[in-house]
Amino acid sequence: MTLRVDAIERRDQIMAVALTEFSRTGFHETSMSQIAESVGVTKPVLYQHFIGKRALYLELLEALGHDLITQIRRATNEISDGRLQTERGMVTYFDWVVDNREAFILLFTGSARNDAEFADAIRHIERQAADAIAPLIIVNLSEAERRTMAFGLVGMAEAVSRHLIAQGTQIDPEKLGTQLAGLAWAGLRSLGHHHD
Repeated sequence: MTLRVDAIERRDQIMAVALTEFSRTGFHETSMSQIAESVGVTKPVLYQHFIGKRALYLELLEALGHDLITQIRRATNEISDGRLQTERGMVTYFDWVVDNREAFILLFTGSARNDAEFADAIRHIERQAADAIAPLIIVNLSEAERRTMAFGLVGMAEAVSRHLIAQGTQIDPEKLGTQLAGLAWAGLRSLGHHHD
């Protein structure tokens, strides 16, 4: 039993170190030797947990995306008011960005999108985020249209985060999330209604 716990802890440690290394130098410039040295293990120990650098990177992308989506769902799950759901979802997204800066860089600002397999994994995360947000859009639109608008909201939050991180601007999740939610909600409320 102790060996199993140690193996899980070691795997988590490798993932944490890999996140730092990959977000700092990118996938191609980061070697398994570099990760092993930073963890304080030999390369064979590293390969006991991951068959290669690509497998490690893909698993890291999946774990980070799962964490982000889980937090957004948890924050909005018990709320029935559409505007408040949108606000809590946005605030939670920016909270996650602030608390997981390296993860955000790895997912949304790195060179991973230039690799077809990694880009597909990131698109999968974006689809999951849109799937989580679409039910919160309570307006007179079809399910497909709500999902399209959900992608718009995901893209908006992602683009704003990329911009602020690139500028080195400190993010206030509560203020920024509330502002963007207000912008989004005003737009969403106008959808699905016919104007003369």
